Amino acid sequence: MEKENSSYTTMFTLSGLNESSTNKYIYFSFTLLGYLFIICVNLTLILIIALEKKFYKAMYFFLCNLSANALYGTAGFYPKLLFDFLSDTHVISHSGCLLQIFVIYSFSACELSNLTVMAYDGYVSICRPLEYHAIMTPLTTGKLILFSWIFPFCCGCIGTLLTFRLPLCGFHIEKLYCDNWSIVKLSCVDATVNNVYGYVIICIFFAHFLFILFSYMKILGACRASSIAMSKCLPHLLTVINYLIALLFDLMYSRYGSNDMPQILHNLLSVEFLIVPPVFNPVIYGLNLQKIRNKVTRMCSRNKVIHSGFQM
Repeated sequence: MEKENSSYTTMFTLSGLNESSTNKYIYFSFTLLGYLFIICVNLTLILIIALEKKFYKAMYFFLCNLSANALYGTAGFYPKLLFDFLSDTHVISHSGCLLQIFVIYSFSACELSNLTVMAYDGYVSICRPLEYHAIMTPLTTGKLILFSWIFPFCCGCIGTLLTFRLPLCGFHIEKLYCDNWSIVKLSCVDATVNNVYGYVIICIFFAHFLFILFSYMKILGACRASSIAMSKCLPHLLTVINYLIALLFDLMYSRYGSNDMPQILHNLLSVEFLIVPPVFNPVIYGLNLQKIRNKVTRMCSRNKVIHSGFQM
């Protein structure tokens, strides 16, 4: 396609489901169940924290924020994927593609920003316990939550606008969803500005990672003599490790994915960060934070009693 015809690229085709047509109803069923489970566990955690005053603490607000971000990010991926499973043609409009890019990338950035503020909260809680309430005031907590949303959204807006301005000479995306790198590769013109901006964002969020690493080194050092502190630290550490592994899989796939790789493996590597963290985070916190675990246990016991009463 010539450059002057690039403006007519209004629809993109997605090739990630080309080999799933024979079992599309099976894939649809499992994907729907997975998405409903993500909604259920994250909403449950949000409601538990919102309805119980004893959870009105910085750590639980950050955890609630993490679950809200999971619902936001998965809403930009799963509904379109479910629709594609039932459709014979897998296409997406140019505006829809850019919207999906913005949602997924801002979700990813917000996840890392939120893990950063949680690491800071954990550091202050464990390494400076006597100063915790003076440092982590409601105002400071609110500012950190705003930072974890506003900064990723600004980064996502700039990146999406830089991609929007590119004239495109192609319309085929070899993934289940739209991603920024796939669109940039279709550009008819030099995309140096996009690449430079991408590296700047990588450096900024790598600094986030270094801060998280520094915080947990301090926390682990302080936890050596306290098994209670270690149990508080463990969920945070597992969440960070889980997310970084998921993000690494996606980056490796986007940049170095091979066409010789089976498509199902391609798909799993590209969506791992959209599947595992939204499920893993609320489950791991629900199991390891005693107050939340006790609340969930009481809710389940109450439901069993009510259900038994109806059966009598």
